[in-house]
Amino acid sequence: MTEAAVHDHAKFRALVERAQKLEPVRTAIAHPCDRVAIESAVEGARLRLIEPVLVGPERRIRDAAADLDISSFEIVDAEHSHDSALKAVAEVRAGRAGALMKGSLHTDEFMAAVVARDTGLRTARRISHCFIMDVPGHPDPLIITDAAVNVAPTLEDKIHIAQNAIDLAHALGVTDVRVAILSAMETVNPKIASTLEAAALCKMADRGQITGAVLDGPLALDNAIDLEAAAIKKIDSPVAGRANVLLVPDLEAGNMLAKSLSFLAGADAAGVVLGARVPIILTSRADAMLTRLASFAVALFLAEAQRRAAAA
Repeated sequence: MTEAAVHDHAKFRALVERAQKLEPVRTAIAHPCDRVAIESAVEGARLRLIEPVLVGPERRIRDAAADLDISSFEIVDAEHSHDSALKAVAEVRAGRAGALMKGSLHTDEFMAAVVARDTGLRTARRISHCFIMDVPGHPDPLIITDAAVNVAPTLEDKIHIAQNAIDLAHALGVTDVRVAILSAMETVNPKIASTLEAAALCKMADRGQITGAVLDGPLALDNAIDLEAAAIKKIDSPVAGRANVLLVPDLEAGNMLAKSLSFLAGADAAGVVLGARVPIILTSRADAMLTRLASFAVALFLAEAQRRAAAA
């Protein structure tokens, strides 16, 4: 059976097509000094998802571009990767870019510039990461959070992580957001902190401290996403078996869940960082081009939601 027969990437293709109806977002790309980063910028610009601003050592950028046409792109010269990250963030702070993207530098170095207290892009929200997963055989995209930024989030952190993911779902056009707070079981166990935090988050949602979604937890993965599994456990909930947002206990659990879906189930995973002044695109060198374009599309929907909120 061919890959296309197994997975036609329909969810991501539809996401990109919808995003093309919006105005592209001007995007500062930090240190795009390899072929993959430049190709992504060129294709994103061709599809009118982004207007790239290439921030990095100009000679290295042009060498990486080789035969690719980047003549229409603005280049902001920088000395090295650290300087590239700082100058890309400065483009956002100055209002010259509405999104930020990591190029060919390490994520830690890139994010250090983002979270710098005086010169970064912090807001009152905790910064968190979401994977948007296109899973073969699953009817809707799944948002998984946080699998890349917050290592061992506290209950307070998880309030922000949940709200960031809910806001992302709304920006993507999801009207019925159902958040499953994952643990190893579906009952509250005082010996397992994630079950206690799940119960607290659900009560916070009941009291309006988390808005825009229905929350339930603790839920094990099977009864979060599979209706039959939820029925066998006799879980009566609008979320169980129908979750479209999965809030994981910690980064290790989220990372393993996302990579299991990618490498064992053939899922695609677009990534975005939320809670900063603008959406931040995190891609991997191993990502397929469609996955990169889907990440651009997600950032564009978020930027559009921010524009609408600012105009309201």
